[in-house]
Amino acid sequence: MFGMISLQQNTDIIKKTAARLGFDYCGVARVQKLDQDAVRLEQWLKKGMHGSMSYMENYFDLRIDPEKLVPGARSVITLLKNYFPSEKQVAGIPKISTYAYGHDYHEVIRAQLIAFLDLSKEKLGDFHGRGFVDSAPVLERTWAQKSGLGWIGKNGNLINKQSGSFYFIATLIVDIELLYDDPYAKDYCGTCTRCIDACPTGAILPGNVVDGSKCISYYTIELKDMLIPDEMKDRFDNWMFGCDTCQDVCPWNSFSRPHAEPLFNPLPGLLNLTTKEWELMTEDVFRKKFRDSPLRRAKFKGIQRNLAFIKKED
Repeated sequence: MFGMISLQQNTDIIKKTAARLGFDYCGVARVQKLDQDAVRLEQWLKKGMHGSMSYMENYFDLRIDPEKLVPGARSVITLLKNYFPSEKQVAGIPKISTYAYGHDYHEVIRAQLIAFLDLSKEKLGDFHGRGFVDSAPVLERTWAQKSGLGWIGKNGNLINKQSGSFYFIATLIVDIELLYDDPYAKDYCGTCTRCIDACPTGAILPGNVVDGSKCISYYTIELKDMLIPDEMKDRFDNWMFGCDTCQDVCPWNSFSRPHAEPLFNPLPGLLNLTTKEWELMTEDVFRKKFRDSPLRRAKFKGIQRNLAFIKKED
């Protein structure tokens, strides 16, 4: 009985700490090797659906086995943080994915994960753990599903039935046992194919497969020092950085509500920048204006390349 009470108390502390730091959802799963995901990932890589993102071929064993990241790992804690904006860009200007409106989420959430671990250790005692936010070989959407936070939709995004998919996912792997949430077993996408039908480049395939090498986000962010293929001309729907089309058409995102994180608010003037203003921007101004923004990932040269490509659609 004492053990169960302790597990319940420890889990309550974990979840209350998550809420205190501004995370919208927290779920916990038991550590296990992800054998089914290993098969799917291997097939996806063999088909070249990662394009030039060769880093995805690295650390394969770490991606499917949390104990290789944290020796003695017992639990995987998944945190969701809303980034749905209260306002969007004006019509007719180069479009930017909403996740990039504010400060770089890597930096924002990384600091919160450090605080999460520190506060948890104050209550629970010392333990070993590591936090990750889209920057390490962790299959975070699988762990979110196993933690009961939602299902993985046809567009590859984690979808929460109450709030949609506009969430950043953070993962903590720890060597303490907790009470585990039931995995999310049902897929509520049903027969809906809106994301498949709406994808401008046909990157979303039947069978819950996303060809990353055809995604607009891949072309505008991940494709480095290369020209965008001519066959994609007139298919970007004016997206300059990333793409939200599959989320914008998803019925479950009708339940999305604006986030409460000040650092995710749009950078000054970002929602109104015209094509001409982007074109006239110097590299020095770009670096200063977007030094804390996800847009710096594409770099000045990448942004200018993307602008030139979507301008051909005019």
